[in-house]
Amino acid sequence: MKNIELRGSKLAFIDQNMLPHELIYVETDDYKVVAENIKSLSIRGAPAIGVAGAYAVAIAVLNSAQTDLQLFKKEFYDICDYIEVVRPTAVNLSWAVEKIRAQVDRAGVASVQELKDVVLEEAHRIYQGSIDESRQIGLYGSELVQEGSRILTNCNDGMLCAVEYGTAAAAWYVAKEQGKNVEVIACETRPLMQGARLTAWECLQNKIPVTVCTDSMAGYVTANKMADMVMLGADRIATNGDTANKIGTYMLARLAHAHNLPFYVVAPTSTIDLSIDHGDDIAIEQRSPSEVTCCGGKKMAPEGVNVLNPAFDITPGTLIDAIITEKGIVRAPFEPGKIAEHCNG
Repeated sequence: MKNIELRGSKLAFIDQNMLPHELIYVETDDYKVVAENIKSLSIRGAPAIGVAGAYAVAIAVLNSAQTDLQLFKKEFYDICDYIEVVRPTAVNLSWAVEKIRAQVDRAGVASVQELKDVVLEEAHRIYQGSIDESRQIGLYGSELVQEGSRILTNCNDGMLCAVEYGTAAAAWYVAKEQGKNVEVIACETRPLMQGARLTAWECLQNKIPVTVCTDSMAGYVTANKMADMVMLGADRIATNGDTANKIGTYMLARLAHAHNLPFYVVAPTSTIDLSIDHGDDIAIEQRSPSEVTCCGGKKMAPEGVNVLNPAFDITPGTLIDAIITEKGIVRAPFEPGKIAEHCNG
């Protein structure tokens, strides 16, 4: 099963808002539909929105009727500008779109068809790169997963956040392939319940024992030694190790530190933003109040109440024991230059 794939000139992707009740693939040749599904979290997870963004550009140019090269180039750049800002925190989206833009600029295309070919080829590379990275991340991450490990996690970092395998979940999927027995404790991840809906669904699909707890039960779990580690993904990582991830991650990092549990962040190097030095430079997406005030379509809070709904929080690099990428394991402390050297090595 793949989360995202190109089918002819259409992009097909799992509608994650329908899970766990229905497994539905959406097919579209409209890049604005892809962008809207990224915004609504039907497509979510840093690697996944990078791949989806790349293919959104691809289907836009493949289905364009423009025949004049200069006008087509302008259309292409406008499409890139539109897609890369749909969600501001996860760097993979802008990273993927910028890779396509840079490849077109380097190629010096001489025809409409050549521009289409260059875009499609680069999108395919980003797609295959995500698959290869996830598998390699899983191999490195599984080194930290022992027989009988109980892994506390937040949000969803499996196949649904990428194309195959995922990021943090790739570590326990590969560990299972290696014959290790592992268990997952998934925080429900309010307000949109990605842990309860998506991580639990993936674990059951892969026959990995999983327990769902509310976010406020994480202290109980760690204090009572019900987990051996915290392992989760990232949406953007600064060069000092500061990490933006789904809201609630910072809380888990503090709990792990208080109870002497290793805290691991797992992500491809494309999630590391070498242009920022620390987490203060990461923009945090603020989402609709209705996500907090409603649950399952039912109003849960009084009308007119003020709502705080940041989609992410920042975990300081000083609370992270290791960052695992497709290039290996970077262990703390993250002194200046260490993470950049890892990315460029």
